[in-house]
Amino acid sequence: MSDDEADPGLLDFLRQHFQKASLAPKIPETHVLEGAEYVYDNAIDVALDYRSTKAAAAMIYDQMQKKEYSTKTWAEHELHPKAKDESTVAFIFTMDLLNFSFWSEKNDEERFAVEYKGKKWTGYWSLVASLQRALDEDIPITSSDFWQNEDECTEEVLKHVFRSSTEEEIPLFQERMACLREAGQILYEKYQCSFTNCIAEANHSSAALVNILANNFPCFNDVVPFENRKSVRFLKRAQICVADVWAAFDGEGFGHFDDIEKITMFADYRVPQMLNTLGCLWYSPLLDNAIRHKKLIETGCSWEIQLRVLADVGFQGCAIWCVELLRREILRNHPDAKVNAILIDFFLYDTMKEREVEGQEEIPHHRTRSIWY
Repeated sequence: MSDDEADPGLLDFLRQHFQKASLAPKIPETHVLEGAEYVYDNAIDVALDYRSTKAAAAMIYDQMQKKEYSTKTWAEHELHPKAKDESTVAFIFTMDLLNFSFWSEKNDEERFAVEYKGKKWTGYWSLVASLQRALDEDIPITSSDFWQNEDECTEEVLKHVFRSSTEEEIPLFQERMACLREAGQILYEKYQCSFTNCIAEANHSSAALVNILANNFPCFNDVVPFENRKSVRFLKRAQICVADVWAAFDGEGFGHFDDIEKITMFADYRVPQMLNTLGCLWYSPLLDNAIRHKKLIETGCSWEIQLRVLADVGFQGCAIWCVELLRREILRNHPDAKVNAILIDFFLYDTMKEREVEGQEEIPHHRTRSIWY
């Protein structure tokens, strides 16, 4: 055999190698983090302060240790479900179908609020209280069969479920009703009316479950174009749904995922607000002014599109990347730390809410009405 002739044995080896590679199962990825990094690299309205990020990472780790922050923190809240069964899975899926846009321009006494068990709940907790109250009243609000039944699950019934103790109604009521109808139909057609079958299909992969939600349920497909990139995936509610299942079941049973570290922070209002307070994120004067003056940009109009694509997406994307840098910094200094983006996100959100209650907000959150966050 001359030097110019191919070695048959080598060719056969390479053929088998590439055939095996093509048949190998693909590892699920959400692609959220790479999109966030792209936004960060191209953002002009938001910047990261690496020195502050390092200092914040040390503070966050210290406070999480002192508060013994873990998955158990999620279930410890009085409104979150405690059962480790399918009823909790159904509750979480319903909750995260509707987990968006609770902010109000009204004061605490006038904003949308839910009275439940002698307490008044606002924001995210108003949703959780509404669901628990409905179940107490024997309204099967977490049943996808119920959502599809327009004779039983009427607009009037849903307005009763989300009734407020004030004159302000829950924001985006029609959109929430549409989310329930849509998800109920998809669960019926593809998943035998149970979100547990989505979890089973994901085969213990958090990334796979995020993709199942995004690919099969339009109201979870939180994707936007940015600059020269056709799509940047944020998937806030899809990711938080997976994170809530993981936390509720303490990483076991329905909440057992082999790749939970692939879940990033959840691009919403509070975490970027907290990161700015900590000095980790800096805004351009135009964006900073708009946020501080609580300017409302109507969804779908030119300003809103520019804000979300050029500013808000940069705002959200940089927040995702910032939390990833916080996670890496904590693990660099504490390699054995049991910390991930989910727990950091939960901690930052809770801390920001505490500051709000104490009147210590240094900057308000941005204002946009959307089903995505």
